[in-house]
Amino acid sequence: MNLLVTGAASFIGSAYVRTLLSEDPAVHVTVLNRLTYASTLDTDHPRLRFVHGDVCDPVLVDRLMAGADQVVRFAAESHVDRSISGAEPFVRTNVFGTQTLLDAAVSHGVGPFVHVSTDEVYGSIPEGAWTEDCPLSPNSPYAASKAASDLLALAQHRTHGLDVRITRCSHNYGPRQFPEKLIPLFVTHLLDGEQAPLYGEGTHVREWVHVEDHCAGVDLVRTRGRAGEVYHLGGGTELTNRELTGLLLDACGAGPDRIRRVPDRKGHDLRYALDDGKARAELGYRPRHAFTDGLAATVAWYRDHRAWWEPLKHRLRDPLDGAAQARR
Repeated sequence: MNLLVTGAASFIGSAYVRTLLSEDPAVHVTVLNRLTYASTLDTDHPRLRFVHGDVCDPVLVDRLMAGADQVVRFAAESHVDRSISGAEPFVRTNVFGTQTLLDAAVSHGVGPFVHVSTDEVYGSIPEGAWTEDCPLSPNSPYAASKAASDLLALAQHRTHGLDVRITRCSHNYGPRQFPEKLIPLFVTHLLDGEQAPLYGEGTHVREWVHVEDHCAGVDLVRTRGRAGEVYHLGGGTELTNRELTGLLLDACGAGPDRIRRVPDRKGHDLRYALDDGKARAELGYRPRHAFTDGLAATVAWYRDHRAWWEPLKHRLRDPLDGAAQARR
């Protein structure tokens, strides 16, 4: 079986490909990735083919789709702060890129087409949890671009019968996450003796899922999901950013003086929460990583792998560094 995976040099996409190749000897993976600033890549596997290219290139996408049986669409611009500073790359990659892939999938009869999305498409919820039939109400340019791509994917199913399956996940954490996101940013700052930059009063609430649990959920949707359906993949652990920061301080042996308050993000959503009962009931989805253990292992990984993340932090020496607290 030939699987086309876009965005597999990303944190989540690369974790998915590593796991899939190690667990399913019948799968051959073609990775399409543009290798943007946040990409990290390991192509050393006999059943992995890497293609350096853009999901917005219709000629290249059509050629790759012709040899694919199924698609998993990870490729996305995902950093909320960067979308606020400039939305055009997010619209281009997340909207036009998705449509380019969908058109090629329809043309070649490829499916399932798993489109990986986010809880942020719903906006903010003061209490309770979203179900898959809740209306979309995105508040950031990033979230709006993802909501648009979700709707385009569902439209291709309804119009052309394309076997589209959408996943929406809560915030991811784990090893090898690019250090502009909240957990690796704070951990690497603290390990370097710097302060952790906390937005506002830190009252924003996020639900967390280990990247390996998310990837397992994505593959359940690919192999067991139903065409035209949306599935939530949650982690079950809800924390305010202030509570999470306290856990990271403890894990790094730092005190509260290592917190630096920074002005809140524009239009910052207060709370996200997913009801993942549908994926649990239909697909047998069950997160395996207890958050306390997963977070401790993640901090230990960054402590032991400075050679991996120190060069990446040099890419962040721009105005966004120090205020970067994003979603995965």
